[in-house]
Amino acid sequence: MQLQRSLKIPLWLFSVIPLVNVLFLVVVFFALTSRFILQSGLAVTLPSSSLTLAPRSGATVIRITPAPVPAIYYEDEPISITELQHRLKSSSHKDRSLIIKADKDAPYALVVQVTDEALQLGFSVVLATGSRPK
Repeated sequence: MQLQRSLKIPLWLFSVIPLVNVLFLVVVFFALTSRFILQSGLAVTLPSSSLTLAPRSGATVIRITPAPVPAIYYEDEPISITELQHRLKSSSHKDRSLIIKADKDAPYALVVQVTDEALQLGFSVVLATGSRPK
């Protein structure tokens, strides 16, 4: 007596399995490495506004990041408020304008403190905002 299989496995299935395996590995590779892409600059989520001004050339840009540890960045370098005072005093920019890119979740007191320091030193201050979606 000879036994026969009741389930027939098609032979083409054996050639598809390695292809699916390789595709799965490629997807996993891209999913894991995409998180480690470094982007220059700081990620700051700006509050939105319906009115926007044209960008200023030659202005000094200061970024303020949100909690848990709020920080002030001058030319992509973290500094304290006293260091900011010294750098703004020794600034050699002819255009005494300052653009503050503060995250929407940044402490309001810190934004006001940076604005106050700049205004006391004779800078014109612009608060950067994002545009509202239409």
